[in-house]
Amino acid sequence: MSKLASLAVAVFLAFAVAPAASQTLTYSWPTNVGPLNPHLYAPNQMFAQASVYEPLVKYRADGTIAPWLATAWTVSADGRTYDFTLRPGVTFSDGTPFDAAAVKANFDAILANRARHDWLDLTRQIDRTEIAGPLAFRLVLKHPHDPTLRELALPRPFRFVSPAAMGEGGTTAAGLKAPVGTGPWRLVATRLGVSDTFAANPSYWGGKPGFERLVVKVIPDPNTRAIALQTGEIDLVYGAAGQIPSEAFLRLRAQAPAFSAAVSTPLATRVLALNSARSPTDDPAVRLAINRAVDKDTLVRTVLDGIEPRADFLFAPSVPDADLGLAPHGFDPAAAETLLDAAGWVQQADGVRAKGGRALAVELDFVGTNAQQKAIAEVIQADLARIGIAVRLVGEEESAILARQKDGRFGLIFGETWGPPYDPASFLSAMRAPSHADYQAQKGLPDKAGIDAAITAALAATDPAERKRLTAKVLTALHETAVYLPISHAVAIEVHRSTVAGVAFGATLNEIPFAGMHPASATAGR
Repeated sequence: MSKLASLAVAVFLAFAVAPAASQTLTYSWPTNVGPLNPHLYAPNQMFAQASVYEPLVKYRADGTIAPWLATAWTVSADGRTYDFTLRPGVTFSDGTPFDAAAVKANFDAILANRARHDWLDLTRQIDRTEIAGPLAFRLVLKHPHDPTLRELALPRPFRFVSPAAMGEGGTTAAGLKAPVGTGPWRLVATRLGVSDTFAANPSYWGGKPGFERLVVKVIPDPNTRAIALQTGEIDLVYGAAGQIPSEAFLRLRAQAPAFSAAVSTPLATRVLALNSARSPTDDPAVRLAINRAVDKDTLVRTVLDGIEPRADFLFAPSVPDADLGLAPHGFDPAAAETLLDAAGWVQQADGVRAKGGRALAVELDFVGTNAQQKAIAEVIQADLARIGIAVRLVGEEESAILARQKDGRFGLIFGETWGPPYDPASFLSAMRAPSHADYQAQKGLPDKAGIDAAITAALAATDPAERKRLTAKVLTALHETAVYLPISHAVAIEVHRSTVAGVAFGATLNEIPFAGMHPASATAGR
């Protein structure tokens, strides 16, 4: 064969093997997506886990639960037994059948590490699982648990990996052989610090995704990500508003038709957790003063460019059982100073208050690569300085911030409620687990045990009125003790280039509907 003919064959093969550029959707994320173990947490990224692994049931935007890998279910009269009919003809991407044996193998693997998931009350409530037939799975609880179906719909841990991909250690960190799910995407390549590549799952029961490839580029800096979108290095920005600076979002939104942009309805609440077990935020007067001193309206207008609405409570009134009619703490710096004066915090010559030789100084921890958190932190630092509270800003990698949340090494720390379907039940449930910032922030409260007991009772309540009463008791206590500083209601944003069509918001913050996106050139054929 001549050199020219060889070259022609090589070019032909290259185009035959690699998908056309228009068949690749390029996204970005601050880190690699991780090993994608469906039953573990960080460094596994939730949006990627949800792209590979699927649940028995699906949470919908209207708050209802829809069939997914299970086509139907029944619940016993006592609320303890759930019988699921599984979808026929589903296989994992390695060809392994999805059946009741596979479902039980996954539940067994999750429950073998039950302590790892103790933030989620459902894992503690499961008594046993049974194979009731080839496509019939039974879940038996110790007690009734109202959020069972919603918690089965979460991005983790109750999702399903091929039993053939489980090693001797099941789905422990060392046990999983490969990330093999039933979902629309397969992880096919990882380049540390560079990118992760997914391929469409050709055997997906729900229909072929609109793109052949999904490439997730590692871009830690939001400004760099915005530039990458503008230059065409990536096609899509999607996620919490901090994915790119708000001014960049507004600028790109104005550049239609080259770009399309949208903002979701409020999905969660952006908060600071105030550590009640660590000085000086162990003083209730300090926590109340912080809540009174931050000018959230100005913060929302200037830092968030009005994209996120102001929040006054831990949950938005639209969250089930959360509309309690409580009075907001409100912006009132004079009242904040009065609170500190009455508590014995005396203004010093340097402008920082002190009591008993202790300066009124707190540490505010945030993810250093999150430009939005940094900007919010700087505004809060300035607002609190005006009433004599010194704030030291600490920006660290996400893993370091997660470690602080777990062990309580913080004064003030950024967090968010988890949005649907977690809020309110699953989020409240996790407050009882020491591995979360909420527990660490609350553990200094005198009635922490009573708050936890009320949460436990609410989760088991079968009477909606009783569940609402108990939830109100918890939320009222948290509001009155000012253990949170609500800032804004978090939204999702998306900006995409004109080459992409079919972009829509998912029902939650943590699941991105990549499979419904497709090249704009293919729109006419759909």
